[in-house]
Parts: sequence; structure tokens; C-alpha cells
Amino acid sequence: MTHARIARQIPPRFALDVDFPIGPGVTAIYGPAGAGKTLILESIAGFIRPDSGRILLDDVILFDAESRVHVPPRRRNIGCVFQRDSLFPHLTLRQNLMFAAKRFPRLDRHRRVAEMLDRLHLAGAAASRPREIAPAERLRGEIARALIGEPKLLLLDDRAIGEALLREIRVVPILLVTHDLDLCCAAADELLILDAGRIVQRGAPRQVLEHPASLEAARLIGIPNLFEGVIAALDPGRDSSRLEFGQFALTGPYLPGHFRGDRVWVAVRSEDLRVHPGDIEPQINFISLPLVRISQRARSARLEFSGGVFADLSREEFDRQKDNKEWQVEFPPSALRIL
Repeated sequence: MTHARIARQIPPRFALDVDFPIGPGVTAIYGPAGAGKTLILESIAGFIRPDSGRILLDDVILFDAESRVHVPPRRRNIGCVFQRDSLFPHLTLRQNLMFAAKRFPRLDRHRRVAEMLDRLHLAGAAASRPREIAPAERLRGEIARALIGEPKLLLLDDRAIGEALLREIRVVPILLVTHDLDLCCAAADELLILDAGRIVQRGAPRQVLEHPASLEAARLIGIPNLFEGVIAALDPGRDSSRLEFGQFALTGPYLPGHFRGDRVWVAVRSEDLRVHPGDIEPQINFISLPLVRISQRARSARLEFSGGVFADLSREEFDRQKDNKEWQVEFPPSALRIL
């Protein structure tokens, strides 16, 4: 079992207090700047000593506050690629790898370096110093040096790593700090949403993004449509509810465990809203709203409506409707997430 339970006071900002397992695949940590993501990695690597807690790596205790165990970083068998370039600038890439593999016998060391250079497509850069190669190759070189010692865990701290490279290096468990939710969905097995030193939500990436467990989690993953309302009606027979907000009312799914008059927050992803011309016959959850502004994006357009309602349209759909005089925004009942 690999598990981290870490607590550390960071005055005056916050207190780090996390408890989570690290599975055999990729575990991603996502959160705003200053949330404590790097601090978690530094604690697991042994560069920072937590105030309390316990860190296990394959059932081996690396840190235990009660028994005063604190294994030094060099003996933890953990590979680290942090935000600063870690390659020795005066050595070639091959020499960097040879240095990292120095604990192996000489012939084995040469074999391992050759295999790692080939595996990460670095043979052409092996004789170059770090400053002489492209940033993408330097990153691969840092990862190669971290992996060549056969660590039991690889820590990656918010580097511009792509999906393809991440899949190439899944030979060991990986704990990844990232700001890329698309990468989390594509390549991570577990996603931790972190804010102010605590885990707000944890689970499979798609599950977390589709079903935020709280208003805080919804904000952190970037859902722009967040509305506080009142449950005006509940109809279990029709599996529906009526939700009233300041400017409009919506029909939503039935809400077991809630009562009429309860206040709830509703989250709706901007890409789940649909937009229609104002002159068509309105249907369920069609709301007439004034258009406030349009933000052009590379492959889409974001429409902001009165009341803080945001809808994302594809370029084709926006071109088809851009001349609308009036607008109706559709809130599909299945898109409403009750928090």
C-alpha cells in the first residue's frame, strides 16, 4: 500500500491536512496556485518534514510523526521532476543519466542508459548539454534521469507534460501536479481537487468533473454557471422538481432527501446549455435572456447572458445564430447538477 497522511501548518496562509492513497496508475492533483500541491510532493519526497501524519510507500514507512521516523530523500527510492530544470548543466544528457545510475554495476549502467535513451527517444540528444537541447527534450531527459534508478514512485510537479509522454512513462505509480483538466481526463486514474491545503473532492476524473460534490469543487473545476435557488415543488411521481431563482425558474430532476423550501446550489456546465433564437416556440426550461457579450475562442464562442449565464457554442453553431435579435437559453434538466 502507498498512502500519504500529511499535516503541516503554513502560517499565515493555511494548514495542509490531506489523507489519500496513491494507486498503481496516475494520480493527479489539481488546484489553484498556493493550494499546497507542491508541498505535498516535497513532503512525500522527504524534502519537507510534516508536523504530523504518516507516509507509506509499498508498505514501507517513510515518515511517521509518532514514532519519529523520517527517511532521508536519498533513501526513499522516489523519482522527482519538479518545476526547475534538474539536469546538471555541465554534463551531457548521457552523463546525467550515468550519474543517476551510478549504483548499478558498470556494464549494467551502460545498458540501462542506452535503453532509457532509446525508450524516451533521446538518442540524438545524448551527447548534448541541457542548454543545447529543446525544452521538450530536456523534460524527457529529466524524466529519464528520474526513472533510470527504478523508483517505486514518480513525482511530477506541474510540468508541460503531454498525454503521449505520460502514457509512455506509466511503468511506475505517478503522482502528478497539473493545471490541465483535459490531461487528467485523458491519462489519470484518480483526480484530487485541492484547495487551501485540503482535498475538496477525490475520484475518477470524469466522475469528479461531471458530478462536483460541492459549490467549492464546482468553482475550482471552472463551472461558470452557479445559481442559488429555492426548491418550489417536488414531484416524486413525475421524477421532477421546480427550482426558483432570482430571474427565472427551472424544472429539474427529483431531489430525494430534500424538502420544499430548501435552498440549493445548481451547477451547469457552459457547454451543456443550448441556445435558440428568441422567436421559436419555447419549451421546457427555455429562458429568454438578453445577451451581454460574446467572447471569441479558438474553436468556440462563449456567450454571456444577463444574470451570469454562460453558454459555449461551436464555431458553426455560433455562425448560424450570430444574427439573432433575441435569445432563448435552454437548460436541459439532465444537465442540472444539484450541490
